[in-house]
Amino acid sequence: MQNGEVMSPHDSKASGHETMEDHKAPCQNQGCAEPTAPLLPPPSPPPAGPPEYPRPRLVFHTQLAHGSPTGRIHGFTNVKELYAKIAEVFNISPSEILFCTLNSHKVDMQKLLGGQIGLEDFIFAHVRGETKEVEVTKTEDALGLTITDNGAGYAFIKRIKEGSTIDRLKAVCVGDHIEAINDQSIVGCRHYEVAKMLKEQPRGLPFTLRLVEPKKAFDMIGMRTKAPKSNEGKLVNGRETLRLRSKGAATVQEVNEFEEQATRKVDDLLESYMGIRDLELATTIVEAGKDKKNPDDFAEALDSVLGDFAFPDVFLFDVWGAIGDVKNGRI
Repeated sequence: MQNGEVMSPHDSKASGHETMEDHKAPCQNQGCAEPTAPLLPPPSPPPAGPPEYPRPRLVFHTQLAHGSPTGRIHGFTNVKELYAKIAEVFNISPSEILFCTLNSHKVDMQKLLGGQIGLEDFIFAHVRGETKEVEVTKTEDALGLTITDNGAGYAFIKRIKEGSTIDRLKAVCVGDHIEAINDQSIVGCRHYEVAKMLKEQPRGLPFTLRLVEPKKAFDMIGMRTKAPKSNEGKLVNGRETLRLRSKGAATVQEVNEFEEQATRKVDDLLESYMGIRDLELATTIVEAGKDKKNPDDFAEALDSVLGDFAFPDVFLFDVWGAIGDVKNGRI
């Protein structure tokens, strides 16, 4: 008998093995069919192609801006998770990190990490340094500050207007974290909330700012940097970036010319209307408006994703106009 063949009852008796058919009563009716062996289950189909493997993880290199060994981080989808990964590598608390810059250890607001990281970018984390208190007397409506935040609860100074009230206070520097106003902690406040508090300070009455400066390396001591207006936050066209999102997973995408120009224009409008700069916020606004057909649809889309900001109508119309100008090649 060959392997895989089914034995007949006849063969079983000849071989000395008993089968169930030996105990069955003989068929009483002529023409009765001979019992057959049960059908075998069909063989399992072979696996379809090679198994799918997960996409290789993105690994970034990082250092503390004032000096440290190089660490490697991966597996983050937003700024808070990024800070947690950096803190884990250097055995510090995430709350020690004020902000990060890309490809420069200096307090350079043109290199500030926002919502996008180039896949080849090197991340420098700026941590808490000395705390200082400064008394400010408002002599005009605007202090001359532009505020941003790190996405994790710390607002800091991104720009100082030349000749302004703050510019005359040499102890105040770009990169300083605003920790308190008149001893009231503002940790956890967004940049637009801090800008509003500063704007509401009465003229002629002194108030106190408690500031925390980034820890400096030796080659940075004594520097007082201002962020130039031109090309601030410029994104490299055609470069793949990791887009960090406050909600949902991070995505790899390629920056195009329209989004770059529109984002920079919206960022300028944020500074004009609200005294803040925020490339991540500007990018979100552009994404909400780039496919809309009219201002009403744009306002509805923006309200669904950024309703907490309560943007004034005049700002929305100017943003809608700026996006349209870029889209139609007028800028």
